[in-house]
Amino acid sequence: MNQENVRSVELERSGAGRFVVRNARGGEMPLGSGEDEAFTPVELLLAAIGGCTGIDVDLVTSRRAEPARFVIRVSGEKIKDDAGVNRMEHLEVEFDVVFPEGAQGDKAREALPRIMKQSHDRLCTVTRTVEHGTPVALRQAD
Repeated sequence: MNQENVRSVELERSGAGRFVVRNARGGEMPLGSGEDEAFTPVELLLAAIGGCTGIDVDLVTSRRAEPARFVIRVSGEKIKDDAGVNRMEHLEVEFDVVFPEGAQGDKAREALPRIMKQSHDRLCTVTRTVEHGTPVALRQAD
């Protein structure tokens, strides 16, 4: 594995069903089971999908015009399949983006569908990984 390309987070238990997630840059956020305001793992998955493609879309469109509104809604259905396996289905990312009137806003509106598709089809690592499917290995630390 090329260490230069490795991405990681660390989760430390902070209570029953609660963890603090930390990244290498010092950021942290609470994670929980849904009993309080902390994000659940499924909510973080949805946020990762929306955030990944949202950053792609924002970086391209905001070069043309600063959006008046930029909201991303990500949803899906948590199911238990016939084999009793929990997973998400019907994932959907909705962009609610408004650009100002005028030539620059027109350029941003024109770029929006193209960059949304490019992000989905090849740029967003999170979406590409979810759609491709990648094995997850579990191991116990030495």
